Amino acid sequence: MTAQDDVVRRPASPAVDRALTVLETLIGSDEGLTLTALSRTTGIPLATCASIVYTLEQRGYASRTIVGRSHFWRVTLRLYDLAAPLIRQEDLSEVAQPQLRALVDALGMPAHVGVLDGASVVYVGKVAPQGFIQFDTYPGKVSPFNLTALGRAIAAYLPDAELEPLLNQLTPGTGPKAKRPTARALRAQLAKVRQVGYALEAEEEQADIACVAAPFFDAEGRVVGSVGVTGFAHQLTGRKLTRAAELVVQQGKEVSAKLGF
Repeated sequence: MTAQDDVVRRPASPAVDRALTVLETLIGSDEGLTLTALSRTTGIPLATCASIVYTLEQRGYASRTIVGRSHFWRVTLRLYDLAAPLIRQEDLSEVAQPQLRALVDALGMPAHVGVLDGASVVYVGKVAPQGFIQFDTYPGKVSPFNLTALGRAIAAYLPDAELEPLLNQLTPGTGPKAKRPTARALRAQLAKVRQVGYALEAEEEQADIACVAAPFFDAEGRVVGSVGVTGFAHQLTGRKLTRAAELVVQQGKEVSAKLGF
C-alpha cells in the first residue's frame, strides 16, 4: 500500500466515520441493538457508541426501548425526512413508472430506478411482481455503485472528472464471483457497458442474485439515472439475459425520451 493509498483509505474525520458506522449498523439491524452489541458489531469502543446513540436520540434519529435493565436502540423514520427532499428533486420514479411496469410484466422480475449519490447508487423507484419471493430492494436503499448494475450503468457515462474520484471509493463484494475491486478493472467493465449499452452484475454483491440495467439521459445528454431488473442469477444468463438486456435498454431509451433526450 502506498502512502497515497493510506491517505485515501483513512477517513478525514474519524468521529464522523464512527457516527456513520453506528447509524448504518442500526439501520441494517432487524432488531434493536444494545450498546454492547453495537460496540461488538462495529468495533467501536462502548463509551464512544454511547455518546453517538445518545446524540442521535437527542436529534430524533434514534430511539430506545427498555426491557428490564437492557436498552435496545433503533433508528427512527426521521432519516426519511433527510432523503425525501432529494428523492422529490429527482422524482424519476414517477416518470419511469410505465417503463418499470413494462419490465415487470415482460420479465416477471422487480424493476428499479437508480440515481448516483457520491459513490453510492440510491434506489428511488421500484415496481415488483406479485408473489411470495421478494428481493431486498426498496426505494431509499443505498448500495456501492460498483457492485450494482444500476450504479455501473450510470458510472459508464460520467465525465472522467466525475468518475475519477469514485475510483478511490470501490467496495469489495461478498458474493462468490466477487473479485478485488481495482480502478483498472472497473474502467474495463465500464468500457464494456458503453459498448453493449447495458451493465450486468452477477453474484458479486451477494450469492445467487444478479441484475442488469441501462442508463437514461436528460435533455442535455447527461446521464441522470438508470433502469434495471433484479433476479436470481440463473434467470439472467444466455437467452434470458439477452432478452432482459434488450428490454432494459429499450426502457432506458424511453425514459430518456421523456426527459427530452
